[in-house]
Amino acid sequence: MSSAGYQTYTPDKPKTLPFNSRSSPLLCRNGCVATSQPLASSIGLQILLQGGNAADAALAVAAALAVLEPCSTGLGGDMFSLYYNAKDKKVTAINGSGKCPAKLSLDALREKIPKPEAEFGIDDNKFFKSIFSITVPNAARGWEEFYNLYASRKFTFLQLLEPAAQMAEEGFPVGLITAQQWEVGLEKDIKKWCSEEDIKKGNVPLSINGSAPKEGEIMFNKDLARVLRSLGKYGATKGFYESFAGKAIVEVIQKHGGVMTADDLLEENTKCTFPEPIHVEYQGVKVHQVPPNGQGIAGLIALNGLDSLEKKGIIAKPEAREGHNGWKSSETWHAMIEMMRLGFADARAFVCDSDFCKGKEGFKSNDYLLDKKRLSDRAEKLYSKHKATVQGIPDPTSCTVSFQVVDKTGNAVSFVNSNFAGFGTGLCPEGCGFTLQNRGNGFSLDPNHLNALEPKKRPFHTIIPAMLTYADNDDLYATLSNMGGFMQPQGHMQLTVALVGAGLNPQAAIDMPRFCITDGTHDGVVFIEEGVNEDDIKELRKMNHKMKNNVSGFDRTMFGKAQIIRRDRENGVLWAGSECRADGCAFGY
Repeated sequence: MSSAGYQTYTPDKPKTLPFNSRSSPLLCRNGCVATSQPLASSIGLQILLQGGNAADAALAVAAALAVLEPCSTGLGGDMFSLYYNAKDKKVTAINGSGKCPAKLSLDALREKIPKPEAEFGIDDNKFFKSIFSITVPNAARGWEEFYNLYASRKFTFLQLLEPAAQMAEEGFPVGLITAQQWEVGLEKDIKKWCSEEDIKKGNVPLSINGSAPKEGEIMFNKDLARVLRSLGKYGATKGFYESFAGKAIVEVIQKHGGVMTADDLLEENTKCTFPEPIHVEYQGVKVHQVPPNGQGIAGLIALNGLDSLEKKGIIAKPEAREGHNGWKSSETWHAMIEMMRLGFADARAFVCDSDFCKGKEGFKSNDYLLDKKRLSDRAEKLYSKHKATVQGIPDPTSCTVSFQVVDKTGNAVSFVNSNFAGFGTGLCPEGCGFTLQNRGNGFSLDPNHLNALEPKKRPFHTIIPAMLTYADNDDLYATLSNMGGFMQPQGHMQLTVALVGAGLNPQAAIDMPRFCITDGTHDGVVFIEEGVNEDDIKELRKMNHKMKNNVSGFDRTMFGKAQIIRRDRENGVLWAGSECRADGCAFGY
């Protein structure tokens, strides 16, 4: 199949960072918030302290992150969520991903961009950040649907968005890592839409006189404050899609030759879906994901394969090396990489918008893809203890924010909101203070593929929240995520193995070195973070893994940004960890 539409995004490296942070986990009893920005965590905690539930805090955090980290998230993107209701011990999902414009087809795209597929990598992909890669931004609708389903009603929608709006209006200091990501995106993506005259005058969106804010510098975004207040007061339809924001979205897209219209933003075209979550069991714990069109199923396939290999005694159960600098055996690294390749092979072949694909030749149901016998037989047949074999098998046919909240009663939220590829396209609707996503890049440009670009279709989506429950009684085990493009299912698998398999606490699990197949394919190069034992690296090379090891500094952003809150089964204590590769932290009370 064509690989077009499946490119990964690696930002330029403006500076070198040490990334040597190692912290203790946060422990608390009554409520906890873990995010990639301390100010967002503090806003979520304040909502909990004022009597809000996990959903209330999550919405306040989502809005705060849109202000604090626009180089990863915002109202120009999409959202997914999982919600754990402690009363009935049930996990429910919202898929808030947007659709392809009604007037954009593959034929129409090729009329606008001849040969849009990348031939030599991301820089040659004419579609990747073009005006035609913009899908309908569904975050606003998703936030409203999330509020309607789960909020306590102790706060109005507007009250939950107001702390973020106030911060945007009054200014906020920019974090160290965020400032570097902001600089890269402003130069590469936002400025490309500006005229030379505007750049010379400093009239550049999301900048301070034409430059990205530096770490510690105060940034203002009064335009976004106005958008947040309009959304909170009037709701998604009247306050966003039919308001000045919706009009600005359509105007700027059409100004640059795009085909999105006001009809694409109608309520009927921005509705979320509420699918039944999918899950697999790993060592007595259920790992829940939002089903396709999200890629979470890739991580579940990998975990199921690992579980099968462990139960059959083909591999030993994982054990972390003292000091958390890798696994005690190279066998664990090898098995995780191989099973992740199997997960990506299935995901690339079969993940699609099921509303479009059911009944089509080659379509496979989630039940088929997660069938235990199929996955067990496949893992056992294809896995070799002595060499990398999966990367030679053909397919059968990064930027995001995520956060976790658990409240006093045990309700939990895993929430992901994203632009994709940093600022997305980098195109900012006039007077709005956010950029538009490039999620269309998730489509295949092969007309025969299940995930081929089609009008009003949702693309293959990278953003995935995760929720873990005990298999025997459905009590909450943990809520987690690992933002960052195709790193997300790989991160979910590695974090689950560290938590459940090796028994590490959340912060130790997050601090463990990671691997990343950056392009999310069965055959991609494996990048391995510095800190992995050199003997393990030598063994992996002997097994013929295609790999690059000792990834360090700013490059470590490719391994994503994880957040975890785990609940102790015996005494209810919450253990939280926050990513040492980001600016964030966990707060609790």
